[in-house]
Amino acid sequence: MTAGTSRRADPVSIDPQLRGAVPLVATRFLRYLVDVDTDVEHEPRADVLADAAALVSFATHRRPGTPAVGLRALPTGSDPASESALLVVTDDMPFLVDSVANALAAAGRGVSAFIHPQLVVRRDADGALQEVLDLDVDEDRPEGTLAESWMWVRLERDFTDGGDAALIARLEKVLLDVRLAVRDWRAMRTRAGDLADALAAEPPAVLGTEEVADGVALLRWLTADNFTFLGYREYDLVTLDGEDALVPVDGTGLGILGPEAGIELTETGASRSFAALPAASRALARRPELLILSKANSRSTVHRAVYLDYVGVKRFDASGAVTGERRFLGLYSSSAYTQSVLDIPILATKARRVEAALDVVSGSHDAKDLLQFLQTYPRDELFQTHDDQLVDVARSVLHLQERRHTKLYLRPDDYGRFMSCLVYLPRDRYTTAVRLRIEALLVDAFGGTTVDYTARVSESTLARLHYVVRVPLGRGLPAVDHATLEAAVAEATRSWQDAFASAMVARVGDAAAAPLLRTYANAFPDAYRADFGPARGVNDALVIEQLAPGELSLETYEPPSGGRNDLRLKITRVGPAMSLSKVLPILQSMGVDVVDEYPYEIARALREPAWILDFGMRLPDGEIGARSTLPERFEEAFATAWDERTGVDGFNELVVTAGLRWRQVLVLRAYARYMRQIGSPFSQRLLEEVVIGNVRITRLLVRLFETRFAPDGAADRDERAGAIVAEIEAALDDVVSLDQDRILRTFLALIESTLRTNYFQSDDDGVDRSSVSFKLDPRGVPDLPLPRPAFEIWVYAPLVEGVHLRFGQVARGGLRWSDRPEDFRTEILGLVKAQEVKNAVIVPVGAKGGFYAKRLPDPAVDRDAWLAAGKAAYREFIMSMLDVTDNLVEGVVVPPKDVVRRDGDDPYLVVAADKGTATFSDIANGIAGEYGFWLGDAFASGGSVGYDHKAMGITARGAWESVKRHFRELGVDTQSQDFTVAGIGDMSGDVFGNGMLLSEHIRLVVAFDHRHIFVDPDPDAAVSYAERRRLFDLPRSSWADYDPTLISAGGGVFARSLKSVDVTPQMARVLGLPPEVTSATPDVLIRAALRAPVDLLWNGGIGTYVKSGAETNADVGDKANDRIRIDGAELRAKVVGEGGNLGLTQLGRIEAALHGVRLNTDAIDNSAGVDTSDHEVNIKIALDALVRAGDLDESARNTLLADMTDVVAAQVLQDNYGQNVVLGNARAGAPALAAVHQRMIRELERLGILDRALEFLPDEEAFRARRLAGEGLTGPELSVLLAYAKIALTAALADAPLADDPYFRSMLRRYFPPQLVDRLGDELDRHPLREQIVTTAVVNRLVNLAGISFIFRATEETGASALDVVRAAWATIEIFGLDRLWDEINALDSEVPTAAQTALHLEARRLLDRATRWFLQTRGGSLDVQREVDRFGPVVATMAASVPDTLRGKERERYDRLVDRFVAIGAPAELAGRVAAALDVFALLDVTDVCLRSGESPETVVPLYFATSERFDVDRTLVRITALPRGDRWSSLARQALRSDLYAVVAGLTAGILQSTPSELSSTERLALWEAAHAEGVARARSTLDDIGTVDEPDLATLSVALRVMRNLVAQGVTSATS
Repeated sequence: MTAGTSRRADPVSIDPQLRGAVPLVATRFLRYLVDVDTDVEHEPRADVLADAAALVSFATHRRPGTPAVGLRALPTGSDPASESALLVVTDDMPFLVDSVANALAAAGRGVSAFIHPQLVVRRDADGALQEVLDLDVDEDRPEGTLAESWMWVRLERDFTDGGDAALIARLEKVLLDVRLAVRDWRAMRTRAGDLADALAAEPPAVLGTEEVADGVALLRWLTADNFTFLGYREYDLVTLDGEDALVPVDGTGLGILGPEAGIELTETGASRSFAALPAASRALARRPELLILSKANSRSTVHRAVYLDYVGVKRFDASGAVTGERRFLGLYSSSAYTQSVLDIPILATKARRVEAALDVVSGSHDAKDLLQFLQTYPRDELFQTHDDQLVDVARSVLHLQERRHTKLYLRPDDYGRFMSCLVYLPRDRYTTAVRLRIEALLVDAFGGTTVDYTARVSESTLARLHYVVRVPLGRGLPAVDHATLEAAVAEATRSWQDAFASAMVARVGDAAAAPLLRTYANAFPDAYRADFGPARGVNDALVIEQLAPGELSLETYEPPSGGRNDLRLKITRVGPAMSLSKVLPILQSMGVDVVDEYPYEIARALREPAWILDFGMRLPDGEIGARSTLPERFEEAFATAWDERTGVDGFNELVVTAGLRWRQVLVLRAYARYMRQIGSPFSQRLLEEVVIGNVRITRLLVRLFETRFAPDGAADRDERAGAIVAEIEAALDDVVSLDQDRILRTFLALIESTLRTNYFQSDDDGVDRSSVSFKLDPRGVPDLPLPRPAFEIWVYAPLVEGVHLRFGQVARGGLRWSDRPEDFRTEILGLVKAQEVKNAVIVPVGAKGGFYAKRLPDPAVDRDAWLAAGKAAYREFIMSMLDVTDNLVEGVVVPPKDVVRRDGDDPYLVVAADKGTATFSDIANGIAGEYGFWLGDAFASGGSVGYDHKAMGITARGAWESVKRHFRELGVDTQSQDFTVAGIGDMSGDVFGNGMLLSEHIRLVVAFDHRHIFVDPDPDAAVSYAERRRLFDLPRSSWADYDPTLISAGGGVFARSLKSVDVTPQMARVLGLPPEVTSATPDVLIRAALRAPVDLLWNGGIGTYVKSGAETNADVGDKANDRIRIDGAELRAKVVGEGGNLGLTQLGRIEAALHGVRLNTDAIDNSAGVDTSDHEVNIKIALDALVRAGDLDESARNTLLADMTDVVAAQVLQDNYGQNVVLGNARAGAPALAAVHQRMIRELERLGILDRALEFLPDEEAFRARRLAGEGLTGPELSVLLAYAKIALTAALADAPLADDPYFRSMLRRYFPPQLVDRLGDELDRHPLREQIVTTAVVNRLVNLAGISFIFRATEETGASALDVVRAAWATIEIFGLDRLWDEINALDSEVPTAAQTALHLEARRLLDRATRWFLQTRGGSLDVQREVDRFGPVVATMAASVPDTLRGKERERYDRLVDRFVAIGAPAELAGRVAAALDVFALLDVTDVCLRSGESPETVVPLYFATSERFDVDRTLVRITALPRGDRWSSLARQALRSDLYAVVAGLTAGILQSTPSELSSTERLALWEAAHAEGVARARSTLDDIGTVDEPDLATLSVALRVMRNLVAQGVTSATS
């Protein structure tokens, strides 16, 4: 690029011939990178090569003799314009680097690297670069080569408006000046020498000999390397238009005064700068003096950026008149400033003249002082000062020495361009502030535009300041009263402390002032003393005396000279410096513009320093609310923000514009933060702008909130609130923007949806709370993400934000320390869905809380401080929730203080540990104790007095029940057979560690956590178990602590921070990797671990590792594990155990299940933890009643609690076991029940209990597809449906007084450990949650026994209520001993195949199904469980065992076949026989009824009943009814109706035969006698039934005819019996 062709460097493009030059140039770069201390010192080699390439590309073309200058952007990170590179290619010459650097500084451009290699190059005639030679420029160069200087300068961002073009133009001008100066310097030096010779040879006659000799000597001294010649030109002194003018002589210009430099001339061709001088100054040109020694009007662009030194030599004609001037411009070299004045021509003469004028004897002490004065006098000033001026100054200064006086000496420039000011002052008074004050005085006095200064401070008692005050060219210097100005300068140097001491004494008296002056006399800094008078200092000192360390004193005041919107804030504080990065955001958040800031450190003697910050502020335009109270509100808001008791954001502007106080603003901020958490599409900034821009509505919103919840406004609260709402809605009509309208209406809706708040509460000292909590009714919250909880508490505080979601009044769930500031409610909502499912097994429904701790220290720096801050946030969160929660005192609900309740009683709030809060339960319980909360340490389970989940291993043990069940279905006994495992977690973790110790046959082949990957390709089960146990028992451990000698060949422990891991053949085999894979990154290795072909994948960690192929990583919401996550279809494990939460997405589980993996859900697998916690809470509630009554002390309570640990664990694990049994049975029957499940889901949606989309259950189309494929719901889907079956039944029984029914009341005692039941006795019946406990126990037991769809099918087919079904089912279970039967079946675990157990369970369930429906159809809704058990139980108990022996014919054959089938799949023969007879035993219900009506004994009726059934082929008809389709509700109802009718027919026929035949006959005889009596009807019936029997697939109509025929027989029998 040639200069001027482009203002920005082109993209890098290098001629192939020049590519070899890049490494060479880069090597030259490295010389500077090593030597120069810059940020590029550690740049990677690739960057250096890239920069070198850019420079080579840039240097490709350069017009000969012309520099090339360009700029190139250097993108850094996300900012493409953060830096740029200046590229310069020019001929090598002196002064280049200095000159370019000075030009960049003058342009205000920061330089972070300056690299300037000198290169030998070859170019063609057009300037095209042909070659870069590996030579230094000072070496011998081949002919035709050039020495060039290349520059690569990294520039910081240009924050000015100059732009690249202006910078390049400046640099081109500088490089031109350098070129001209270097080119002509010899010629200029020669001119000076020639001129000296000429003057010596022909001195002007008008001049004295000494003057000429001094002039000649000076010129020769200049040529002796004491002057850097930069420009030369000759001028003629002429008269133009009556005025003297200097006209350049053509052809005489050299260097920067040469023709190329572009000297500015007037229209007449004269020097413009000379013409601009005042007439008196121009007249000096004709004064007969040889030399003009001065400073030029401009700074040098070459070498040093100082004003150019001007040496003029006048030209005279024969008459002695001045005819012109020979002008040299340049810079005195350093030697001119270091040589003795006695060695420098002109200066030596001046020294002699001054010595003579002062009558100083050579060699005397005075002579030495004078010489010292001259040697140290500003050298430039010495050249320019006339002898008489110098004599006056010397005399005065020599007289002044060692005297503490202030003196000002002024020397005007001969041409009126500047004033030289010398100030001598006492050294101890010289400070920057004094210098600046003097400077300001001088600039003001002379009307200066610029000022330069130098300072000299030596061992002398006086310091010296030299100022050069420049005025606009041509204006001249104003007349100034020297004495007045000198007095002002002296005043500026006076001590502030003296006046301060006087003011302090006047204020407090001598006695009190003494200690204060010792502390404050020298405490105030120069800046403070410069800005404020001593009286103000006294005031501030007295304020500081009253402050405690860290305490603020605030003063808001209007400056006397300010406008209406100007305000100042003074902040005083004792302690460390206040950070502006903290102060300024607070002020800016309040809507003010900070226009200036003055910080002052008050360094008190022997005491902690204090700080004063004084800010100038400008209020926003427009309305300023409640102006009279603004200072008070402003200071109050600032103080609370400084103390971090309120937020720092745009809402604070409402303090200024809306006249609100900080706590009123807090309300709006809290609602706005909640809006962000519930997914508002509007940004925080927009929410702020809307409330700020609609001040009237904002004030009304605050009024509405205060009206609704102020404790003292009860009388007409709702009426007043309604009026305010109407006013708000009317005002909203005037809001033009739709978005603003939506935002303001959301604020209104949130206020109206608020049920309670702690806003009006204060602490014991009456201080307002900095936190605010709202209890909300989610039904009124617009656009709330589903599912909507029943209740919600939102907490906002400067240190924490939190939310607690409850799906019912009695609800529980953990509190999570979230790391998601913007959407932790979304995280909690996702968790509470799982919690709701998980809580189906316990008394409370689902709840979940989460908080985000703000302003945390960096845990990497101070983990203890980080944890302490987290605990403080947790504490604030807990307190804020309890603030709005009712209490129970002696069984009476007590509302919280100063809380207006807009809902009913709500005293049940229970929390638990979760991620990040595992050790916080004692904190929560401590707070509950402080609040006197009725639950005490039952408030938060898992505290130090409670059940330690990790010590119990309960969560892992519960999940292990699922694992054992899955493996039993595969025919593997995990407790006696080895199996391979891949794991997520490490042995220090609760769930992973405990889980991996639950079987000694675990062969853990691979595991990983956030730190390591563990691979043991062929572990010894016993050895690895022992080592895992050792790790688990350590206080802390990681996989790195695993004994490497115990790891099998090819394995190891690998840090996840490694770049890659060597993959051994053994690792590849066990992980299922291709043999050719020999290395992998840790991420690849973890994905392989997840895909490993193992028996079990055990998740005991945190994170989501498996999704479905239909989901994206963004859908998962766990960014940390995006790189290692796999799809469910990729899982090759046979079984997945989910000890940890959220390890798989639900869609990922379903996908895995559809690909043959056996798994439930995390909610099912790890529910034991929450189940244990619920038992703990309910046990503590019961025990605390004894403690409060004085019947049990605290120590005994805690001992009893601990003694029950194992029993509680057993009860909890039984729940996990039961759920796995019901799910195993459900999986076996899922295809057959697909239509039933489809209808059940549809009904749950209709009731508003279930949202299938949220739970990822199949839609209608997906169900149809599965039914066509012969598939049902997967295990994960059945897990969800199981939970909702329990949730729905619990909801249906919510108002059922089950606990009042003596039969169900027994469940209360079965729920608690026997030790507690024995201790409490009837006191248990007064448990506050007895209704909920009984209901939960009944629901769990019934659904686990009867199956997922049992209640739904029963209510669908009979129309009965859920309560009726429960009573009927409970009666059935008791009458037939089904619970004992199921226990027998379950006891066969690992003794018989699980398939056999499942078959037995399902067959037994058929008895429960039919008997329950029988009771519902025959007893209606008034069923009394105890009465029915008493009625039917004895007959069943007596006759059930004999039923199989009573069967005859085909029924016996059917029975035998079923027994054989059960035995064939592994069932014990005796149990198989009992279960196979279940549906036959069901007939004992009809038998009992017949017995009661007929008066016959069961021994008589049973044989007759089954003989009748056999005679009319009832068994075959039942089979055909069962085979009918049940794809919809009506088909199911029809099947049920036919079956019920058929049983009724058999019972009716039996009753008719009993009634019409003699009792002394056998059953066979009585049946034969009855048939003979009804031969014609029986014959017709037999004929019809035989015909129907020939139909291959009888339908509903066919079977209905068969039943009609049989009903006719019953009718005939009844008629004959009564005739």
